[in-house]
Amino acid sequence: MKQGPVLGLDIGGSRTRARLMDADRLLAQAEGPGTNAVAVSREAVERRLAALLERLDGPRPVACCAGAAGAEVPEAKALLEQVLRGLLPGCLVTVVHDTRLVLAAAGLDAGIALIAGTGSVAYGRTLSGGEAMVGGWGWLLGDEGGGAWVVREAAREVMRRADAGEPAGALGKRLLPAAGVKNARQLTGHLHRLREPRRWAALAPAVFDAAATDPGASAVVERAGNALGGLVQALRVQLAIEGPVVLAGGLLLNQPRLEAAVRSHLGSALLRLEEPPVAGAVRLALLAAVDQL
Repeated sequence: MKQGPVLGLDIGGSRTRARLMDADRLLAQAEGPGTNAVAVSREAVERRLAALLERLDGPRPVACCAGAAGAEVPEAKALLEQVLRGLLPGCLVTVVHDTRLVLAAAGLDAGIALIAGTGSVAYGRTLSGGEAMVGGWGWLLGDEGGGAWVVREAAREVMRRADAGEPAGALGKRLLPAAGVKNARQLTGHLHRLREPRRWAALAPAVFDAAATDPGASAVVERAGNALGGLVQALRVQLAIEGPVVLAGGLLLNQPRLEAAVRSHLGSALLRLEEPPVAGAVRLALLAAVDQL
């Protein structure tokens, strides 16, 4: 396989990022909406990825690695492979779960990646190549500690208070305006009309803003940290490795209260991901290209 530029894609639930590299030289990059192939239609996957690639001003890549939320579902992975091969004819396409990108972006061949963004998941890999994933069930079944889950649990607390005739508190005063509604009943209707988890997760900052003064919001954050810590502990048992543990995901890296809650359960010896996950996709694309030489 001839040498040439490689493309890395980080296809998350909230955002999708693309980076086109030639050796150490950045050729182009672009960003678009989330494209979880489990949560959105085939038409949306094709439309969003096509629009993203059109914004990349550069040569055609010889290899592409896409780390995608939902890729643990065989049908979703197959769909992404099919769509990307159609959009990138002649390109070597590899699709992995987006958790793989975190360790690669951190320059690690082994360790545990803990990700909390729209959803939540943890991935571990040993030096011998053993790997496992915990969580990542999707927002309808789990994803405890992720943005959509945080909003759902906060909304449940707001509704509980309304049903009990209690004041909405700081949580209600933050969450209701963020959703653009006036009361708890309107909140339920608004949330049911949001068909994608990324749209739920977009309301999560209101919950963290309220956590400083609202016990209910603070309890949601604490439960989120406990749930995320539990994912790591499960991998430690399954793979018999302690770490290193790399923290990643927009929610975990940008909400100090959540990070502090996670550290309180796992200890302070945790690494924050310094490079964006898309850098890991580029690294994996390069490795795939080398393997074909």
